[in-house]
Amino acid sequence: MQRFIVLRILQGLLAVFAISLIVFALSRVAGDPIAAILDDETGKEQIELLRKEWGLDKPLHVQYFTYMKRLLTGDLGTSFKWDRPVAELIVEKLPATMQLSAFALIVTGLIAFPVGVLSAVKKDSIFDIFGKMFAILGQSAPTFAVGLILMWIFAVQLNVFPTSGKGGLTHMILPGFALGYYNVAAIMRLTRSSMLDVLDTEYVKLARIKGVAEWKIIWKHCFRNALIVPITFFSLIGAVLITGSVVIETVFAWPGLGQLVIQSIVAKDHITVQAIVMLFALLYVGINILTDIAYAYVDPRIRYN
Repeated sequence: MQRFIVLRILQGLLAVFAISLIVFALSRVAGDPIAAILDDETGKEQIELLRKEWGLDKPLHVQYFTYMKRLLTGDLGTSFKWDRPVAELIVEKLPATMQLSAFALIVTGLIAFPVGVLSAVKKDSIFDIFGKMFAILGQSAPTFAVGLILMWIFAVQLNVFPTSGKGGLTHMILPGFALGYYNVAAIMRLTRSSMLDVLDTEYVKLARIKGVAEWKIIWKHCFRNALIVPITFFSLIGAVLITGSVVIETVFAWPGLGQLVIQSIVAKDHITVQAIVMLFALLYVGINILTDIAYAYVDPRIRYN
């Protein structure tokens, strides 16, 4: 077991290292941040002085190792655009992203689990067909398109919800639904498949013979046993929602990490971009490692795969 855990952690660290290389390379391809900050009238001496101060005059491999050294010591650097420590910006914006992601996770669960259960109970019915179409549509449509459509219908035409910004519950409904809708299909299909397996078991048939109420069989006995597979995948969606909030936060002007990273990309502020992407990577890899370890404790066969 210890060998399995160590191996998964090493694999996770290798993945993070590879991501850091890719992000570092792409951020440099985006252009020179000095050109985005200074105007054309700035003197050459001032440009070179600023480049030296930020370490941009050094070779790329030296810049990378300097960045990784600072990252390992907890120093995320200073933003070019906002002239503030990146750590402060992340701490300031992270709660908004977590709030929206948590709401989207709730939306996903409230839609996917009931629809998945009822689709299994009413297999091959009109409700089952409609449920599968509804879920597949959510997985096929881009999140920004869903967000814009919802904004146009409910904010512009019906004037029910605000178009953008952060406020109360009404401000979270449209971006939260747009963000969570994409994951509905996967959870719904897993729930439906698990429910169909459980509904075909002997103890369910025996409960029906004994005259147990159908609602009790479905929600008390079947649903509880069918939750094992979808709930495991559901636990991974939290990280997916946080990392996938970039587009939705931009569409709805939600002041979180997603909007911050887009603004940083436009400003060629690669220090901020690298820090946020590395945070997303660590979060995603960390949750995957914890899930694999939990699997190994539940099913010892996984350790030897």
